[in-house]
Amino acid sequence: MLSKRIPLRVSARLKSRRTAGDTVIDILICLFFGIFAIICIYPFYYIFINSISANDLVERGRIVFLPQGIHFNNYAKVLELKGLGMAVVNSLLRTGLGTVVHVISTAFVGYAMSRQEFWHRKFWYRFMIITMYLSAGVVPVYLNMRMLGLLNNFMVYILPGAVSAYNMILIKTYMESIAVSLEESAVLDGAGYAVRFTRIILPLSKPILATVAVFKAVNEWNAYMDTILYMSSGKFQTLQSMLWRYLNQATELSKMLMNGGISDSAAASFELNPISVRHTLTFITVLPILCVYPYFQRFFVKGIMIGAVKG
Repeated sequence: MLSKRIPLRVSARLKSRRTAGDTVIDILICLFFGIFAIICIYPFYYIFINSISANDLVERGRIVFLPQGIHFNNYAKVLELKGLGMAVVNSLLRTGLGTVVHVISTAFVGYAMSRQEFWHRKFWYRFMIITMYLSAGVVPVYLNMRMLGLLNNFMVYILPGAVSAYNMILIKTYMESIAVSLEESAVLDGAGYAVRFTRIILPLSKPILATVAVFKAVNEWNAYMDTILYMSSGKFQTLQSMLWRYLNQATELSKMLMNGGISDSAAASFELNPISVRHTLTFITVLPILCVYPYFQRFFVKGIMIGAVKG
């Protein structure tokens, strides 16, 4: 009975020691982070309410906090854009396949760099670190891609980013924190590097692998410059490259959608304008990553912090 009462007494003493200053500090901290959260969320909220509000009010800048004249005509028109479905498929394939290849390849390299017996480990590790600071430039990289036959090739989205030096450092540091005795016991059972990597290291590295996967997935979904540089044909256009192109041609696009017979209404509140097109396209593009990102965010702190603290 005494052992059960001690935690209650300690908890009561801690509560009694709290002063008015502690309460004020707690309120200020909650207020600060609440305001910070609103600042982060508001841009997405602003884009959404402007995409569903009356277009004439949006054009005049009247929509700030609450939507007015709610309608979804903008989405119905934009979703009828030619090539939008294929762009979504290309973006999904690029993000999914690119993330899987990147995580597996970078984890393999990180595991190799974490082994002391790896041949010239320090040289290869430093060689990879140098790539984080030095780049050949746009023209040499373009010529290299052309010589490799990657122009207008879907693999240009996958192969150049298969390994990242920064993510390799995260995975390497995390793997070095795993107890060596686990591998030593596997060695005694006759397990080689492949068995130890797939059956021991990878299962224990799920937090950091999930973190790296989120980093890569967000980067792949948002990337568009490689499409502009290496894809002259529209076969492998992604959603982000379409967004970039249409944002630069929003005025022509809004006229095309209105004059192309897509809409059967001539009311000013439903007439597309460049601003409405920008808001609608932007929200369609960021919506998938907004749905996925919060789910994987719980791995961030655990994945990075465990790998950052040694000993």
